[in-house]
Amino acid sequence: MKGPRAGDFCEANLYVACMTIVFDQAAKDIRAARHPEKAHRPDTPLLRKPDWIRVKAPVSRAYAETRAIVREHGLHTVCEEAGCPNIGECWAERHATMMIMGDTCTRACAFCNVKTGLPGALDADEPENVGRAVAKLGLRHVVVTSVDRDDLADGGAGHFAATIRAIRALSPGTTVEVLTPDFLRKPGSVEIVMDARPDVFNHNLETVPRLYLTVRPGARYFASLRLLERAKELTPEGFTKSGLMVGLGESREEIMQVMDDLRTAGVDFLTIGQYLQPSRKHAAVARFWEPGEFAALEQIARAKGFQMVSASPLTRSSYHADTDFEQLRRARVAGV
Repeated sequence: MKGPRAGDFCEANLYVACMTIVFDQAAKDIRAARHPEKAHRPDTPLLRKPDWIRVKAPVSRAYAETRAIVREHGLHTVCEEAGCPNIGECWAERHATMMIMGDTCTRACAFCNVKTGLPGALDADEPENVGRAVAKLGLRHVVVTSVDRDDLADGGAGHFAATIRAIRALSPGTTVEVLTPDFLRKPGSVEIVMDARPDVFNHNLETVPRLYLTVRPGARYFASLRLLERAKELTPEGFTKSGLMVGLGESREEIMQVMDDLRTAGVDFLTIGQYLQPSRKHAAVARFWEPGEFAALEQIARAKGFQMVSASPLTRSSYHADTDFEQLRRARVAGV
């Protein structure tokens, strides 16, 4: 289906201010200022997006109400900061992914649209504000992620733990999923997070090992893999999760090898989605994988033993996280 033109959206919109459609951002390159380290890089080519990638701009009343609650509590969301294509659908269901520790990341990954630079001090009130927002939204499941904070001694692990505890105190019926940084060279950090007992520990490998130096240069593949393994060691009864992007030049065989590595690390849940280029200064899309290819990857991943797999062009780490978590729990009970 075709996405709406910006002008159409502005005329039809009843509840929210006019906004740029997510998939037009790359063509206009309006976010270059968010990434000063990329400003002088040569422009990368843009591929025309296939019909199965396009989404409608958000116009619902529930979307506007979710946005208002996020603003009221002074919070950031990865939905907005990363330009997620699913924001309209998710926020219409009041599913917002909270992004803690500010809106500025100390890394400069080639794929990411979150602002980069020197972050400010942590907000001591943020954990409680997240808990209040979760309670007000009435979430049965919430995903809490963050920017990378290499400037902090624990990488922000203590702030994650405080946020988990605040959610449990203010919204006791809500299950909590954390999507953390890699805590690279921050010994003891994952132990701090797992001591707060999140229901799901998620850390995305993002891509295959061969592409790390160009796509995720501040990270190390085997360090991320070990982080996931350590989280499972610390809470064997909990769930671990990781995600991959495709379309950066990886091969099918490389993806299958990553699946095997994740299963060796005891990871329960795998997400796979299409990489979308935020601007001409970001890594280029090598190709768009077709829906049938995602279905095949899901079948392969399930055959390799993942208890839950979500694979589609628009799949993201927190997309349908609440319903996926329920399926994950049922799969474990059933012994799948």
